[in-house]
Amino acid sequence: MKHLFIINPAAGKHDNSAALSASIHEFGKKHGLDYAIRVSRAAGDCTAITREAAASGEEQRVYACGGDGTLNEVVCGAAGASNLAVTHFPCGSGNDFVKNFTDPKAFGDLERLLDAQEILLDLIQMGESYSLSICSIGIDARIGTSIQRYKHLPLIGGKGAYNLSTVVNLVKGIHRHYVVEVAGKTVDDRFTLICVCNGRFYGGGYEPVPAARPDDGKLEVLLVKKVSRLQVAKIIGKYKAGRFAEMPSIFSHFTTDRVRIHCDREEVINLDGEARWGKDVEIRLSEKKLRFFFPKGLRLAAT
Repeated sequence: MKHLFIINPAAGKHDNSAALSASIHEFGKKHGLDYAIRVSRAAGDCTAITREAAASGEEQRVYACGGDGTLNEVVCGAAGASNLAVTHFPCGSGNDFVKNFTDPKAFGDLERLLDAQEILLDLIQMGESYSLSICSIGIDARIGTSIQRYKHLPLIGGKGAYNLSTVVNLVKGIHRHYVVEVAGKTVDDRFTLICVCNGRFYGGGYEPVPAARPDDGKLEVLLVKKVSRLQVAKIIGKYKAGRFAEMPSIFSHFTTDRVRIHCDREEVINLDGEARWGKDVEIRLSEKKLRFFFPKGLRLAAT
């Protein structure tokens, strides 16, 4: 079996691809692995590299070495590929997907990733794009997809970039008009955000729906109605901690397999930190699955 390490040098605050490549070479030679290292050079490269691996038909383990955006690109290339199993070697700012497991730090240990077990995971699909954990539209999507502008500024780390992006986007405006079709209902209103959850975490530790699991064949949809800037501080803690049931006038929760959203104009849509654009979109549970491997002894964490 071949081991393919895909490194995104843009992940995190600094390019550590040289040091990481050296560590992988040492690891591969130590264990006598059939391995390859590929370094992405532009957006979309990780997906293209993974699709090449899928097209080979060769049984491979693919290591997404970067942040959640890197993992997302690899997932988009591996969706439905029966010969590929994917994992995350976290080197990014948030590394949220691995928090779905009982010991997230174990993913940073190549020795433990070599001794792995495998699970079949669900995927969110929007057009030809996929998301393993969270797809969202609204203020959080605008915040999340703007982080790249700020994370390389001096003295600004991953959380600092997220906080700075939050402030900028709150000033620009919080809520917009959407028509949402979900679970047999049509809701025409102004919304702060709409979050579709396959996994539990995003945005550096936000957990909007703690019951979401990436292996249960369901999507958890959370609609957050119009709030003012003064209300944001009141609801943000509850949203981050998944305590939406405490404010039913603001939060509406649905369990479903799809949601359709009509926007008055083109909107940015967040898929695990990667930006897509759309005006009339359908976000659904994909028919395609993902083989995902993880350190032996871990399991998906319970709420």
